[in-house]
Amino acid sequence: MASNNTVLKEKKTDKDLYNYQKGAISKIFKSFEEAPEDYHLLYQLPTGGGKTVIFSEIVREYLRTRNKKVLVLTHRIELCKQTSKMLTEFGVVNKVINSTANLEDQDQYSCFVAMVETLNNRLRDNMLDISDIGLVIIDEAHYNSFTKLFKYFDKSFLLGVTATPLSSNIELPMKDNYDELIVGESIPALIENEFLAQALNYSYNVGLTSLVVGSNGDYTVQSSDDLYTGTDMLSRLLQSYEERSKGKKTLIFNNGINTSLYVYDTFKRAGYPVMHLDNTASKKERKMILKWFRETPDAILTSVSILTTGFDEPTVDTIILNRATRSLTLYYQMIGRGSRITNNKSTFNVIDLGNNFHRFGAWGEDLDWQRIFKSPKYFLDNLIDDEELESSFKYEMPDELREQFSNSEDVYFNVKRAYIESVKNGESTKVILERSIEHHAKICIENSEDVFDALILAKELGDDIDYRIERYTKCISKSTHNFVSWLKNDYRLKLRSYLRENFDQVFEEIHGYPPEE
Repeated sequence: MASNNTVLKEKKTDKDLYNYQKGAISKIFKSFEEAPEDYHLLYQLPTGGGKTVIFSEIVREYLRTRNKKVLVLTHRIELCKQTSKMLTEFGVVNKVINSTANLEDQDQYSCFVAMVETLNNRLRDNMLDISDIGLVIIDEAHYNSFTKLFKYFDKSFLLGVTATPLSSNIELPMKDNYDELIVGESIPALIENEFLAQALNYSYNVGLTSLVVGSNGDYTVQSSDDLYTGTDMLSRLLQSYEERSKGKKTLIFNNGINTSLYVYDTFKRAGYPVMHLDNTASKKERKMILKWFRETPDAILTSVSILTTGFDEPTVDTIILNRATRSLTLYYQMIGRGSRITNNKSTFNVIDLGNNFHRFGAWGEDLDWQRIFKSPKYFLDNLIDDEELESSFKYEMPDELREQFSNSEDVYFNVKRAYIESVKNGESTKVILERSIEHHAKICIENSEDVFDALILAKELGDDIDYRIERYTKCISKSTHNFVSWLKNDYRLKLRSYLRENFDQVFEEIHGYPPEE
């Protein structure tokens, strides 16, 4: 076997370690010195903070100072290749163990990089000698596929690295597999010191009560497809893009292939440069699409989870979450794809169409990772459910629409408060809709010169009308699909009728003079 020093070449990378990275490495090496040789240590650092740089330096230093071998585990082929390349840049000669790798020369290497399933097969077939592995590094350690391999390394030091120390399976908490968590630099600190870009968050409230939670604890693809392929949601997606990201490089995350294809068609018909990518694409197709995305300044790429890890494109200007998730890890992975900083980019947009900001807080809030690591079930059990979350929503007019109602001081109508007052006064709940129609008519008339202008403005109030009807039907606990649809249509008819019959009178009450003939 070659000594470890012979597999270390001159460090070729120009990546200087930052102080927080050096600090993390010192803490981890302290554990190597003080903890038992079979200790399981977990290290957390946000996406974009340089986890691969840190553990590559750890490998280099470990091999320089110890006569043991190192194994780095990943869960995706892209991460495998990226990790091997980074280790090479740090002067670490390494061997990738893939399905075609020849292992006859394994004794010439002190560092191996492998995917979980490939390594599992090689170990099961007794084709790899792991008797001298002193350190096992696990990238994206929150995935549970790694735990099946732990039994092979009962005498090795395990170092897991992740941006989110919360297991992808609530039944297999990370605290059961790791002895300790070291929390790295926070997102706010990385932003303040200009290592990460600042997220500019825009949230569009969405009704999610039709979504179904599956056995994995997240929303099912089928229920997400049903919601996000609807005309309303596709229109809202296009509108949010045009308001916040038009002409900018945009990455859209969806929960299903069907949804992503609908999104592709929607943007294509609108004349925007867009491509679709999912896990059925061939390597050649994927490479071509990502090259197009990288080289096209105003490119829109609609995808399905495939780009949440192992994908790094710093020129992304906007992330659109065209889905809801109950996974904190996925939430951070998706947004993290836009957080890379460049010479021309210090901020990026995040458009949320899944109430995710409300559920988890804005990306970059300083989360208590130690508490989440130690009590994951408590954290997950206390996530706000969708019904409670939506009950606190307040409809906000988009800026462009609000300009059309600039003469109105208040365009918001509190349906819940109106419902409580009607019950207190012993009135029929129908008065709520009557008062809402009067309010809508008033703001239309305040911003019109004649009844025709007012009727045109009323057509622009579709989202607000739908929001008020949905709040109303929740208050009266009667929300069958047919009833809600009928009520929305009936409301629009009554609003138009009210404007025709009362325009002159309301106009005079507002202005103190009748409208011009």
